[in-house]
Amino acid sequence: MTFKPPVNMSDYQMKNSWLLILLVIISFNSCVTNEEVTYLQEYELSNYSDEYVPPESYIIQPNDNLYIRIATPDPSLSAIFNIVEPGGMMRADEASAHLLSYPVDQAGTVNLPYLGLVEVGGMTLSEAKIVIGEILADYVADATLTIKLVNNYVSVLGEVTVPGLYPIYKERLNIFQALAMAGDLDDFGDRYMVSVIRQTPEGSIVKEFDITDKKIIDTEFYYIMPNDVIYVKPMKGRYFAVNSAPYLLAFSAIAALGTLVVLIQNVRILSE
Repeated sequence: MTFKPPVNMSDYQMKNSWLLILLVIISFNSCVTNEEVTYLQEYELSNYSDEYVPPESYIIQPNDNLYIRIATPDPSLSAIFNIVEPGGMMRADEASAHLLSYPVDQAGTVNLPYLGLVEVGGMTLSEAKIVIGEILADYVADATLTIKLVNNYVSVLGEVTVPGLYPIYKERLNIFQALAMAGDLDDFGDRYMVSVIRQTPEGSIVKEFDITDKKIIDTEFYYIMPNDVIYVKPMKGRYFAVNSAPYLLAFSAIAALGTLVVLIQNVRILSE
């Protein structure tokens, strides 16, 4: 009979234990903690005032598009002051607003039918409505004036579920509601590094925020303005978590296979 040395079970167990520990360490490195995904941390509702402070109103700028509609009791008179669609229709739905809008040129003026060039650049929509209304009053006394910003969108980019361009239908839209329209941040979105890019008459302003901090509510960027861009940066560990996943899976399979082989060998040796 051939002598076979006894199997040292503790050596096999030790090797398998180290493999298991290594897998656990790698897995924890790719995990996201609760603190990294919680908004408004240490935020106490009892300390927050319900009083709303409206953000600065949007200022009309060159390259904006304004939907301007003038209505009078006399349809034939209304047609003089408006862009009329083929067929003589003057619809006010969302799709027509884009087709029937007036571009603001580089001088900040819009060219309105019959009224001519009217300067609106640097004004809010309310101020522009007053200016156009005063000019219109010289021609008709009982007209109704409607002004809307057509290019009223927010872009949400980066580590969100559904990045894209979203229309703003509400008068007040905050940064959390804008992120919600894009499906919220994904698992790799860095909630400490969310940027808002805002266009102003003086140029672009870029602000970076930690949206887990309650202080964001007190900033002028909490409420979204037309044409804002929200960019969510990826977490530092995103590259490792995404690219290491296939290797972790393969490593786990190899470790499981190795454990199975060792177990079979042990059973065979013990049976002999």
